[in-house]
Amino acid sequence: MLSCLVVDDSKVVRKLERRIMEELGFTVFEAEDGQKAVEFCSTEKPDMSAMPDMILLDWHMPVMNGLEFLKVLRAMPDGDSPKVIFCTTESEMSNIMQALELGANEYIMKPFDSEIIKGKLEQIGMVI
Repeated sequence: MLSCLVVDDSKVVRKLERRIMEELGFTVFEAEDGQKAVEFCSTEKPDMSAMPDMILLDWHMPVMNGLEFLKVLRAMPDGDSPKVIFCTTESEMSNIMQALELGANEYIMKPFDSEIIKGKLEQIGMVI
């Protein structure tokens, strides 16, 4: 079963993303900021590697924002393996381009629904 790490400071958004990803067959884990996500990605877990298969990532968070997390993630051992989709209100084209250049695979604007997430997952080959 594929795993997904949902990284967002909003408990409501994490709950929504968890429900959508579980309906698509993913095992879901949560982190409320980028630092907690780094800790998750650098810890071995039973029955899976440290890295999740998929990360849904918010941009604006306390402690460590999504862009900072993405930079750290991609520099970690196996940090290039998770597919990363930014799910954010950040709409500046220059910021979107920067996120993609740093290794994000896709970008979703909030608000979103299950069809939007499923469509992006299909585009990056995570679901059929």
